[in-house]
Amino acid sequence: MAKPTRLEDQVKIRGIRRRWLMNSVAIVLLILTLAVGAFAAMLWSYYYDGTADDLERKATSSANGFRMYTRSDYRAAAQQTVNNYEDKSRLELQFLDTTGAVLFSGNDLTAGSTPSTPDIQKALNERSAGRWGGRDPDTGERIMAASSPVIYQGDVVGVIRYVTSLSAIDRQFTFSMTVIAAIALAIFAMVYFSNLYFVRSIVEPLAGITEIAQVIADGSYGVQIEKKFDDEIGELTDAINDMSMKIAQAEKTQSEFISSVSHELRTPLTAITGWAETIQNGECRSAADIRKGMSIIVSESKRLGNMVEELLEFSRIEDGRFTLSVEPLDLKAELEDAVYTYTEFFGKEGITLNYSDGPEEMIPISGDPERLRQVFCNLLDNAAKHGGAGKRIDVSLFQEGAEGVIRVRDYGPGAPQGELPFLKNKFYKGSSKARGSGIGLAVCEEIVTRHEGELEVGNAEGGGFLVTIRLPVEN
Repeated sequence: MAKPTRLEDQVKIRGIRRRWLMNSVAIVLLILTLAVGAFAAMLWSYYYDGTADDLERKATSSANGFRMYTRSDYRAAAQQTVNNYEDKSRLELQFLDTTGAVLFSGNDLTAGSTPSTPDIQKALNERSAGRWGGRDPDTGERIMAASSPVIYQGDVVGVIRYVTSLSAIDRQFTFSMTVIAAIALAIFAMVYFSNLYFVRSIVEPLAGITEIAQVIADGSYGVQIEKKFDDEIGELTDAINDMSMKIAQAEKTQSEFISSVSHELRTPLTAITGWAETIQNGECRSAADIRKGMSIIVSESKRLGNMVEELLEFSRIEDGRFTLSVEPLDLKAELEDAVYTYTEFFGKEGITLNYSDGPEEMIPISGDPERLRQVFCNLLDNAAKHGGAGKRIDVSLFQEGAEGVIRVRDYGPGAPQGELPFLKNKFYKGSSKARGSGIGLAVCEEIVTRHEGELEVGNAEGGGFLVTIRLPVEN
């Protein structure tokens, strides 16, 4: 599978930035648009609808004041009202006849004209007050007008109309909308740039982390990313750095393991091959030499077989093929068989194997006898290998509550305190110069754990190394 290039990574990062901005900024833009729209509707209602309502109330009130006048009286009263009208500069007052023509007006220029706007038609035809806003048919100016019929004894004798220019209102509305639009634009700009900065503060570190992660994936294990933040990105940086170090350590350990195993396999093979060729070529001078050679061949063959079996066990554990054949058994009997087997073998090497057990006649458990015997033998081998210089190994067994406890102690130099937490890790050999693959304790740990038990390692009081196994006892 082709690996993504740096350009592809940048495209993905840009995609994240685009989606983030679209999702967050689009919502803010929608909210601001709705807010500006609502504010515009409120302003429109306040300025234009409010002005129309005011004009309509004035027209209706004035028309009610003229309802007692006949047609001739209406004309005279209208002329007198116009002559005395003082609000000409702000509001134009018009009196119309039944044909829609302007009889009198506060603005002499409109007298005699016929506006014919919808508000006048409604007053004449429907005998109700009407309003209208738009451009004046004669001047082209934007105006707001309201008309109300003057009714005398059921007949329309005229129409009273108020007219005002919308220039000032238009300017005020435009100014207010400009201000609110500028505020909305400023809010949007702040949200956009703050989001852009926030996204950049996330995306750019992620781009750097992605690049370093690709370097690690290409095989540069152990490379570290500079930590710049103490947030989730910092935690991600720590996790990748930790992963990189662990992979580097695993690679180093695996390389050392392969080298160690190759050496461990070569040593017994060299001894076997050398003595076999010596015997085959008839170079042995006596039967004693032949027996000695055959003894070495047998010993090294067993050691080689044990190493291969250990590696196979570890392989089964790693790929999930490791299983137990559990059955009821006596822990004491299984341990005593292993101790008996090794007592004579250790005696030949000058090592004394001491065994002591508790008062229990038997300690019943459920387990796999072959796997448990493998654990016992492995621990005894390790005790002889690493602590054989002490020429003594103690094995004890007793029941402690609901657990069967086995302790294997040697009287060698023990393990450095700093290495204790790692001794059960696979491939770990620490500073020990003894031969071995470094997976024996890892296999033992797995077997004991599968039996729902615990395996503990540490240095014993007074010197030496101590391994403790705890297994649950059957009721």
